[in-house]
Amino acid sequence: MQGPAVRLGVVGLGFMGQTHATNAEALGHEVVAGADIAPATREKFETEYDAATYEGFETMYEEEDLDAVAVSTPNTFHEKSVVTALNHGYDVFCEKPLADTLESAERMAETARQADAFCMVNFHNRVSTAAELFMGYQEEDHFGEVRHVRANYIRSRGIPGVGSWFTNEELSGGGVVVDIGVHAIDLALYLMGFPPVEDVFAVTRTGFGNRDDYVDPDDWYDATEEAVFDVEDSATALIRCADDRTISLEVSWAANEAESQEFVVRGSKAGARLDLGGDELTMLEARPHGPDHLVESAVTDASIDHSGWRGSDKRFLDAVVAGEPPELNTIDQALTTQRVMDAIYRSAETGDRVPVEDQPFGR
Repeated sequence: MQGPAVRLGVVGLGFMGQTHATNAEALGHEVVAGADIAPATREKFETEYDAATYEGFETMYEEEDLDAVAVSTPNTFHEKSVVTALNHGYDVFCEKPLADTLESAERMAETARQADAFCMVNFHNRVSTAAELFMGYQEEDHFGEVRHVRANYIRSRGIPGVGSWFTNEELSGGGVVVDIGVHAIDLALYLMGFPPVEDVFAVTRTGFGNRDDYVDPDDWYDATEEAVFDVEDSATALIRCADDRTISLEVSWAANEAESQEFVVRGSKAGARLDLGGDELTMLEARPHGPDHLVESAVTDASIDHSGWRGSDKRFLDAVVAGEPPELNTIDQALTTQRVMDAIYRSAETGDRVPVEDQPFGR
């Protein structure tokens, strides 16, 4: 690591909060403090990271000398903790999605534009070997104009924490679209170069969330009467961008279908196939050497060592040290993705194709 160690505070000390703290320490930075409403969680964090802990993030912001903050609370609490941190001048690393509602996300983005600090959003699947290989080739215009992306994030059994905040719309803002669909939307737009999005047609479904036989057997399940499941567990969408470029999206937490995280990219010069967060890029192209023929070739790079979350944390912390907002995973890109999610829900509710608001802050 070059430059001084970043003094990091963490808001929300569950799995992802601990992940950010562990990565920060491994990268040579200092975990100074954490905030969480649960006493047992605070005690565990304090012991694990030798850090001060607080019940409220406001007190932590006031009492501690911080450089940056990682926010990993349930989605509905993102806005207050991020906005308050930015107003303190702290750079912020926010978990995806940006917020639970579009209105909240817009307020956060506006605060970031006015603040003397930046906010980066944790779309960690961009930091994968396959995605970086694709973008490296595309810097040389290898694929030409990306005209269509087929984006899949399908789980056969993968409903997270039924009865937890993930399945409670009041806390999460939505179901599978907000949880894992957000990754697929973001990566598809990223591979396209974040073109303006014009409209969306979508259908959402709730078919398996209240059935015990479709719950992820490796995940926590609260079968009590108080358990809430009021969100969608699958969605299909067609996202139309400028110049009739399109994204077809399939996402599910549970389905009678083989699991898939496959992305297929159609470019004007070549195509590609990769998995979300994967380590191999398959090139699909035609070549004129001899008779015209099609070539399918696998590209890997063993020298690239990315673990997704750690690579994303590194990019954030490097930007904090440099004092420069990152070019990747910006809050305005996250706002575009939030607008697409909002349009998916509006289209599913009305049964019609719906426009996506103008996006003046592109890539």
